[in-house]
Amino acid sequence: MKLKQIIEYIKSDLYRYTASYSLKSFIVQYMINRGFNYCVWLRLSQHHNRFFHKICFIVLNVKRIKYRIDISHKTKIGYGFYLGHSGPLVINPTTIIGNNVNLSQYTSIGANNGNAAVIGDNVYIGPNVCIIENVKIGKNSTIGAGSVVTKDIPENATAVGNYAKVLNYKNPGEYIKNKFVI
Repeated sequence: MKLKQIIEYIKSDLYRYTASYSLKSFIVQYMINRGFNYCVWLRLSQHHNRFFHKICFIVLNVKRIKYRIDISHKTKIGYGFYLGHSGPLVINPTTIIGNNVNLSQYTSIGANNGNAAVIGDNVYIGPNVCIIENVKIGKNSTIGAGSVVTKDIPENATAVGNYAKVLNYKNPGEYIKNKFVI
């Protein structure tokens, strides 16, 4: 990925946190918000220049250990990525994450066989959620706290429970604030 495109991704992530693109907002979020800080290095580590990539990859690995956030630089992540509370996270590298997605603390997205989940745009995933195997989570969906998702979740749905079941279709994308529009 080229640096110009990486900067656009970082700006989209910043907008999700602050509804601003200002340098002051960037500095403040970078200094105080572990989730945003990790996202910056995650995005930078996707640069195609080998030397630059190696430096960023080293920093990303230090942050991975320090912040207990395990998201591979190979994971496909759309614009406006938001890590709420930046607690422990484990995301399989085969996961595909859409635009304007929120991940909360203690989230695990994994697969034992093949690819992991495909998560649509404007999706909120609450704390302590496990998403297992190659499921699809439709756009504008909400996955409630403590849910275990083993089957596809349709668009505009709110799903909760172990195993997650759709409760309603009343408030699609309700928890996605400061949506970045491409």
